[in-house]
Amino acid sequence: MAASTSGAIKARLEGLQFGVPVFRDGPREGQAPPFIVVQEGMPAGLDASGNGDFGDPDAPIAIAETITVDLVQQARIKTGSTTTKVTERYGLAEAIAHALHGCQLPAHPAKVTAVRVQDIDRIPIADNRVRHSITVQVHRELLREEVVPQ
Repeated sequence: MAASTSGAIKARLEGLQFGVPVFRDGPREGQAPPFIVVQEGMPAGLDASGNGDFGDPDAPIAIAETITVDLVQQARIKTGSTTTKVTERYGLAEAIAHALHGCQLPAHPAKVTAVRVQDIDRIPIADNRVRHSITVQVHRELLREEVVPQ
């Protein structure tokens, strides 16, 4: 079982076997593309549609947590003195987004009620790398141990 939302998403993506390594918070030093980075710590707030009685201290609290999944790929390779070949896997970002949208994240320690992909941004090529940033909103229960130190 994963310890966090980013860990649960990492586990989901690794289980799909896209052939791309997945990291939390950043790749290891010297990691060559392609790779995926899952980052949490983005905005999280109350999920107004899922919260019940605020007078009951034991009532479950539902939150909506935003996660970013970045796909970094090499854009092209040089094949001759004036020619290049595209190495970017077109459609991979969309396949990742499709695999996440609507999944249940069974490796998450909390009850997950919804996973929604909000958008995919393609960041222009820099240093021969292209980055797709996938914004994902995870609706889940806030665990008591996330609030009260053990």
